[in-house]
Amino acid sequence: MNLEWKIKRFDALSSQELYNLLQLRSEVFVVEQNCVYQDIDGKDEKAIHLIGEDNGKIVAYARIFKPNDYFEQASIGRVVVKESYRDKKLGHLLMREAIRVIETHFEETKITISAQLYLKKFYESHGFVQTSEMYLEDDIPHIEMKKG
Repeated sequence: MNLEWKIKRFDALSSQELYNLLQLRSEVFVVEQNCVYQDIDGKDEKAIHLIGEDNGKIVAYARIFKPNDYFEQASIGRVVVKESYRDKKLGHLLMREAIRVIETHFEETKITISAQLYLKKFYESHGFVQTSEMYLEDDIPHIEMKKG
């Protein structure tokens, strides 16, 4: 694996990059998770897009928000790894990189996320703690989690 991280604002994404990251998000969040929901939610324009590429192919992605653009604190969302890459612990690399981006770009250490409940232990391993009861978001159990 030859992983390269790219950090881009919305207006710096090429049309091909935007197409590929939306395709990955749809592949996982809509098709794989069998969840019909509005992925294109009007928040991409505000986000910093963290893209992990292996030989030019997007295999990991997250969008990152400064404080008050999504939650009161900085936040990370749409955390996704291509299915064929999940055995490589790429999700952990992605989260470490996303946290680093928040710390360096926003000089923030406090982060809030809306996490799918089944990933609670994964996010706890990155220092997040549950701060809400379970709630449904697009019919999938979620919890709010915070770090810092």
